[in-house]
Amino acid sequence: MTARGWEVGARLRAGEILVFDGGYGTMLFAAGLANGACPELWNDTHPDIVQGIHRGYFAAGSQIVETNTFGGSRLKLNEYKLGDRTRELNEKGARLARAVAPPGTYIAGSIGPTSRLPRDYALDEGVTDEEYVETFREQAAALAEGGVDLFAVETMMFPQEATAAVRACKQTADIPVMATMFFQYEELHERDRTMWGESPPDVARSLLAAGADVVGMNCGRGPDRAVVIIREMRKVTDAPLVAYPNAGLPITKGDAVTYELGPEAMARDYPALLDAGCNIVGACCGSNPEHIRRIAEVVRRRTT
Repeated sequence: MTARGWEVGARLRAGEILVFDGGYGTMLFAAGLANGACPELWNDTHPDIVQGIHRGYFAAGSQIVETNTFGGSRLKLNEYKLGDRTRELNEKGARLARAVAPPGTYIAGSIGPTSRLPRDYALDEGVTDEEYVETFREQAAALAEGGVDLFAVETMMFPQEATAAVRACKQTADIPVMATMFFQYEELHERDRTMWGESPPDVARSLLAAGADVVGMNCGRGPDRAVVIIREMRKVTDAPLVAYPNAGLPITKGDAVTYELGPEAMARDYPALLDAGCNIVGACCGSNPEHIRRIAEVVRRRTT
């Protein structure tokens, strides 16, 4: 039987534009997650809140919703002394999202960076490519067991970690892999680059070569730069592209962090993002279901 996730590619090839979800950290902090606490632990301790976030994004128009497992690799969970619960927390995260997914929608297993540097750059012993693959295979296996339709390797900064995560997912389950990287806008040069200097075309090529089925960007400065990044990626590939940028830059006042762009302001750049060739659109830090509702309206106007 073919995995449901492969329907995503078929829908994109048929000309559909799909709507992704929005920020999770933003929503969890609003619900009471303390700074420094482990978000993935809430899959066990606050499952109703996590499912409420999923429901909110589905209701807003998301057709693909992520699991609350962004920091769910063993290397990352070790920071909270929760590494021995890696399988449990990822599988629970997948099942929570799966249980509230309406017909015709999809669950993406979120796989974020480990926060451990590759050996080439680390001041400590660092992480080898083989260690990255091992930790991501463990996480991917638990997400697949929980019922995700595709993997979302996201917010990656180092090429070694990103490609290792894609390869690990491909080795683990026969479901699609969506892979995105974090870009910084270099004002001096008026260009977007990863932390280690990769251009958008470089990233698209390397992620596709590693086996990704959908590539793109997430997080970063905001939708204005997402337009440029996707336009540059589209020049070198006809593969499906995804973008879910932040709601602008963060604004810190005391202990409170807000973001520049409200729902209406953020959505203004999305017609240009679709014109640039983006096939899946959503939002990241600072966004909530109302942002997604406005973005979904842009998509509906384009496709009806």
